[in-house]
Amino acid sequence: MGKRHLHVAAGLIFKDGRLLITRRPDGRHLAGLWEFPGGKQEGHETLRECLKREIREELGVEIRADNLLLTVEHEYDTKLVTLYLFQCALLKGMPRALEGQEIRWIKLADLPNYSFPPPDKKIIEFLGSLKNPDILPIPG
Repeated sequence: MGKRHLHVAAGLIFKDGRLLITRRPDGRHLAGLWEFPGGKQEGHETLRECLKREIREELGVEIRADNLLLTVEHEYDTKLVTLYLFQCALLKGMPRALEGQEIRWIKLADLPNYSFPPPDKKIIEFLGSLKNPDILPIPG
């Protein structure tokens, strides 16, 4: 039997020129590492539906999942993960840590100061390589 294949949607959420990141709580796979908010696709939901549900459950806010910016595949010992990164708009509410995770708003330039799982590191490389960062909704 092959490895389990998970499809995970993650979002770039900006407010006042800062990016939202969350820290995985104790007791979870990759606990203590930072990540872009999101989670595993369930059932027949689309990736955008998945991302909106996960953000609502974890952070208590409503978002709109816009452009798919990047797809990253990563193989762990026991599973294969395909991570889909979406540009998002915060529509309603202020993020709150509803699942015991830590949340932070950081400057894009500060991303390298945080420890992320391997798939998220590929996202950080992608963000750092953008020749035209105007595709991202970073005010000011």
